[in-house]
Parts: sequence; structure tokens; C-alpha cells
Amino acid sequence: MTQAPPQNPASMRRLIDLPGIDALELKALMKPRAADPDELYEFPDIAEAIDETARAAFGLTPDEAAAVARPADWDAIERLDPADMAEAFAAEGWDVLDTRRKPLRMLAHWALPLALAMRGVAGALPFQAEPDQPVTDWGSSLKAEASRFRKR
Repeated sequence: MTQAPPQNPASMRRLIDLPGIDALELKALMKPRAADPDELYEFPDIAEAIDETARAAFGLTPDEAAAVARPADWDAIERLDPADMAEAFAAEGWDVLDTRRKPLRMLAHWALPLALAMRGVAGALPFQAEPDQPVTDWGSSLKAEASRFRKR
């Protein structure tokens, strides 16, 4: 895979910051097999939480995402190795790493819904507020302008 230009970490959206993702990462830490989509049938409570979290974050569950018809030029980002997947998502502005800079344990569950939503194929990305505008000290410039006006 080609190396993407480095992204500014401050400008990237972090998957783990979405509601519910961090809690499911903790569950996957306690029950590592829950992170494997093929073993999820053993953990119905975690499967239900994954569906609820994915629907809240992306507007569709992993199963609904799997049923979506993909465009002809789809790159199958969801089938990549986790490290390559993290690099591909980073190239599109998403940080899918944990605090130790390793791919999230549950990334296999989130990859397809996130990819479909960020590319506009299905679902929707979660709302992100615009960054705060820097506060300017316009009061001092008005004061200076007023003093110049009085001198005229």
C-alpha cells in the first residue's frame, strides 16, 4: 500500500471518541473473542451493543452495511489488514487507533459502516461541530481607532 501523506492528528476525527466505542473496546479487552466478527454469536449482549452503537454513529448496523451494494470502484477497505486499514482511514481523516497507537480491537466491526458513511454510499457520519473561532481582541483596535478619530 502506498504511504499516505501524514495527517495533522488534531484535524483527524477519532473513532474511539464516538459514543459507545470506548466502552465496547473495554469489553473486547476483557473478552478478546468478542472482537472477532465470526465469534460474536457467543456474545449476544455485545452484538446488540455493537448494533446500537453503529446505528447511532453511522446510521446503519454492520449487518445492514454488509447488505449494501458497493460501487464498482470500491477498494474493500474493510478487508485490509488492521494496520493497513488504519493507514487507509488516516488518509481519509479518521484516526482508528487506540491510545497506544494500535488499531482498535473492534475495528473489524466498525470498518464497513464507517467506510460507507464517509464515502457517502450509505449511512451518515456523526455530527461534528465546527471548531471554535479564535477570539480576537477587537476591543483594543476599536479603542485605538477612537483615539485616532479624536485627534483629527
